[in-house]
Amino acid sequence: MHVMVIGAAGMIGRKLVERLAAAEGALGYEVSRLTLVDVIEPPIPAPIAGKSATLAIDLSSEGSAERLVSSRPDVIFHLAAIVSGEAEADFDKGYRVNLDGTRALFDAIRQGQRQRYFPRLIFASSIAVFGQPFPEKIGDEFFTTPLTSYGTQKAICELLLADYTRRGFFDGIGIRLPTICIRPGAPNKAASGFFSNILREPLVGKEAVLPVEENVRHWFASPRSAVGFFVHAARMDTAVIGPRRNLTMPGLSALVGEEIEALGRVAGPKAVSLIRREPDPVIRAIVAGWPTNFDARRARKLGFTAETNFDEIIRIHIEDELGGRI
Repeated sequence: MHVMVIGAAGMIGRKLVERLAAAEGALGYEVSRLTLVDVIEPPIPAPIAGKSATLAIDLSSEGSAERLVSSRPDVIFHLAAIVSGEAEADFDKGYRVNLDGTRALFDAIRQGQRQRYFPRLIFASSIAVFGQPFPEKIGDEFFTTPLTSYGTQKAICELLLADYTRRGFFDGIGIRLPTICIRPGAPNKAASGFFSNILREPLVGKEAVLPVEENVRHWFASPRSAVGFFVHAARMDTAVIGPRRNLTMPGLSALVGEEIEALGRVAGPKAVSLIRREPDPVIRAIVAGWPTNFDARRARKLGFTAETNFDEIIRIHIEDELGGRI
């Protein structure tokens, strides 16, 4: 099977590739060829170097999607996007990357379908497709009325994915990711970045800025769970999903204050003392429009799983990113 990861240099892309490198048969079948794609050349883990290739390419540039699809990958993970804060700050770039590039990919696959080409495509969507007013818990049947450009771009792509799948152009699954926490690496332009920052930085003795109140609630899953979502989507029987191909993933609903309490339990009061409160009205306004709690029973019944408490999320970060030690 030829597997392609678009967005392979991003956090989830890197971890997905590491998972494929660490476990032979992680997808339930042999990966004979792996193509890693991003705007910068993605790294290749040593165990899979012999069957992997990289492409530094911008999916939204003319002809790029056709070039990628010409190799006829059997499974495509489409993870490439610019993050929420950047999509809100740069309207044109957000629509070019998050929407135009995705539609170009879908149409390139559609053209290949005339030669009996029918890949499985797993698309990274987001809970940002939902907007206020919210019920107590949001189920998959709740309508998508996003309140950000990023959420709008993802919602449009979800509709395209469902329709292209219905028309038989590809076998699509949309994965609505919770906010992934704790994200490794340096802070990025995501409006949700502080959820990770206030845990990741204190765990290594650095200060972190909290721009919102502690009573802000949100929906979370770890990077390990995020990779698990995509792996499961690649190997599951899609016949059981039905026509609604976009799935809200399981996660943990928690307050910022509960994040901080978990940090104290795992790492102690010194780590908590490194969090500095600096209210940011722009971030607060964006976060105020985000959903906070979900009914993910549909995805759970289909075999998707995630953490159930923040202590577990913090310990996963310590194990996966800090060598098991604070």
